[in-house]
Amino acid sequence: MSLRMIRRAAAPLGAVAIVALVLAVPARPHAQAPPAPQGRQGGRGGRGGPPPPPGRAGAPVDMTGTWVSVVTEDWRFRMITAPKGDFSGVPLNPAGVAAANMWDPSTDGSCKAYGVGGIMRMPGRVRISWQDDLTLKIETDAGEQTRLLHFLAPGAKPAQGAPSPQGYSVAEWQRPGGQIDAFLERGASAVQQNRGSLKVVTTGMTPGWLRRNGVPYGANATVTEYFTRFTHPEAGDWFVVTTIVDDPEYLTQPFITSSNFKKEANDSKWSPMPCKG
Repeated sequence: MSLRMIRRAAAPLGAVAIVALVLAVPARPHAQAPPAPQGRQGGRGGRGGPPPPPGRAGAPVDMTGTWVSVVTEDWRFRMITAPKGDFSGVPLNPAGVAAANMWDPSTDGSCKAYGVGGIMRMPGRVRISWQDDLTLKIETDAGEQTRLLHFLAPGAKPAQGAPSPQGYSVAEWQRPGGQIDAFLERGASAVQQNRGSLKVVTTGMTPGWLRRNGVPYGANATVTEYFTRFTHPEAGDWFVVTTIVDDPEYLTQPFITSSNFKKEANDSKWSPMPCKG
């Protein structure tokens, strides 16, 4: 859907509907953080200046708080567990199809569905806070998972340990870009310019599921995410996370999704529920 079509469809409904339609458009792999045009690029961090410092000191936006998922796509895969063998939309290779067809419905609720490859697709809430100046923490009430996003100081190397469901995540701030950024800039009079982008690359995970019905990803997968945060005076505070799963073991091409989250006033609705095993 083009931005012209989005504007035309939402025109009778106002600014909130426009934002909602933008949120519903799946992002492309490069849509959240493409290179800036020549003459405006100032390093990885943005236009007209050097890259921002890592971690809390360089944060262009405040990602902290409690956020609830707003399910605008793949409802039947995210809100309920799909039947065995239903893996439509996932580019599985023959090995991936075979693995997905081995799923046992009695294992529904397994922690394999709550690893880094699938956790941001789960309906529920995430609570984001700074563990320290170089570590952003994401807690989920769905499955009771904790993710640590590590910002590396200049010259530092990742201190990756043993494989785990959430793997080892390296984070860096980026200037926003792409379709959402361009749309907001053209509508600057209606939309507050409170937004920014965070790139996160995760490796070193244990095998898991992209969906709760056993659609697999392997231990050698790489998960790249772009978190784009913005504020609208009527729709409130949002972030969109575009997730790209590259897996040479089970996928024929990257599996790309976009998931939307809206900020809540507090964590009074926070309701942790552990996964199974």
